[in-house]
Amino acid sequence: MNQLKTNDNSQPRHGTAIRRLVLMALLLIPALAASMPASAREVTFSAELKPYYGDGAYLALYVTDDKGQYQGTLWVAGGKSKYYRHLRHWARSSNLSRSEYDGLTGASVQSGRTLNITVDLADKLFDGGYQVRIDSAVEDLRDAPSDVVVPLTRDGAGTPVSGRGYVKSLRYDFK
Repeated sequence: MNQLKTNDNSQPRHGTAIRRLVLMALLLIPALAASMPASAREVTFSAELKPYYGDGAYLALYVTDDKGQYQGTLWVAGGKSKYYRHLRHWARSSNLSRSEYDGLTGASVQSGRTLNITVDLADKLFDGGYQVRIDSAVEDLRDAPSDVVVPLTRDGAGTPVSGRGYVKSLRYDFK
């Protein structure tokens, strides 16, 4: 026999309890969703190269913390991994470990052209002292380690930062 308590009208109370739970859930879910911060955001990086005479540039885009310590690779432009050693700071920091760039590579970038990549970055990287760096190198020309260094800040989005070597400017935008 059913062990549910009944009210004076001999109706089961579980209907009232379920309605209360549903009502509380409907009220709490939007409040919880609004209070939860997004964990990542889509960011597009645009690296415009200066005009120069030579082959396509190899570029390594990577993240460092507030002490300049390597945190991870975002992208490597250049098809032959044997030349990655010329991207000196990135090569030394990543130990040229294939797992650091596997699936994150593409063609080299020609003189005067722009590399655009879109990645998901954790929100904690913005305004937390992190930086995006680009090392660049062109065959038979000088290497440019830390060609450009850009602090990751919310206010810095959309602002181009000039490079010192082959990179004319680097900017990032939120999607």
